[in-house]
Amino acid sequence: MNLFQIFCSVVLPVTFAVPCYAAEVGMREIKVAAPERGRDLAVTVWYPAEAGGEHVLVGDNKLFKGAAAFRNAPLIKGNFPLVVMSHGSGGRIEGMTWLATELAKAGFVVAGPNHPGTTSGDSTPANTPKLWERTQDLSAVIDALTKDTGWSGAIDADHIGVVGFSLGGAAAMEIAGARADLDAFARYCDTSAKWDCAWFAGGKGYVNDEPVKVDKVDLRSIDKIRFEQLNLDRRIQSAVLIDPGLAQAYQPESLKNIAIPMSFINLGSSGTIPAAVIADRLAALSPQGSYAAVNDSNHFSFLPECKPGAAEMLVEFGEIDPICTDSGSRSRADIHAELTGLVVQALQKTLKVGQ
Repeated sequence: MNLFQIFCSVVLPVTFAVPCYAAEVGMREIKVAAPERGRDLAVTVWYPAEAGGEHVLVGDNKLFKGAAAFRNAPLIKGNFPLVVMSHGSGGRIEGMTWLATELAKAGFVVAGPNHPGTTSGDSTPANTPKLWERTQDLSAVIDALTKDTGWSGAIDADHIGVVGFSLGGAAAMEIAGARADLDAFARYCDTSAKWDCAWFAGGKGYVNDEPVKVDKVDLRSIDKIRFEQLNLDRRIQSAVLIDPGLAQAYQPESLKNIAIPMSFINLGSSGTIPAAVIADRLAALSPQGSYAAVNDSNHFSFLPECKPGAAEMLVEFGEIDPICTDSGSRSRADIHAELTGLVVQALQKTLKVGQ
């Protein structure tokens, strides 16, 4: 253990909720083969790093603040748990960098793909229900990092976790062993015109960063066998599910059979959490399930901190969702700090970091 690690373990936990392992966070952008996709995945990896590399703000743009990392910085010597991450529908993995950097500081190698067909600028209603493609993406990332000699020496392949948000939370549910119920999902959308159900109503999608007209998606026409198949990857030893999508559409018996810790987190106070993502029942069905809610927040509080003027810019773009507006008096930075503490604590406990 170097002097910085000693300082982190002895001094910082007294005043900070998230213990640290690395002085710096390294970041690399890699390509990962995805045979089922017939194309490579664009994957970002964050990791505990030594000094060096190019200082960058990952995910920084006109709307959102980025988080600092050092591109291509050298890995700190060690053997670290791997956490794969899955972004929300229409999002990008770079939008999760505020959390990924904190996980890297806490001693994890973190990696996530941009999921083709459900990523910002490349997202259509017809692709959204294909969760089996997302789980294949995550398994491909695990394959790449545990087999590539450039990474495998730094990764503890016996301690792998997954963190997912929204549709990414649904992917995390499924790679942990949950199975979806197509009829239940279709019935839910029959009576709901919100969230993904509204998206399935059609009208507009995005291809090559351009809006395109799309037809309504008839959920009952989806390949039922693929939608309900088991997508379990037994290498996953812990799952953190933040506002997981399809909350009304999982087969209860499949949840009862999940053997790993499942840490569910909802964004919002009691009575304000949408039915599309409410997860207390899911936690109760999971043998090793736990549940927490982050008060005075909403679904969009998971997104990066907004820059000044971003809310007004979104109104000009015609955006109707409260992308930059949280539900209470708390700042998004404060909400993120609580979320980070919950996620890091769950993963350190279940993946036995430092033990």
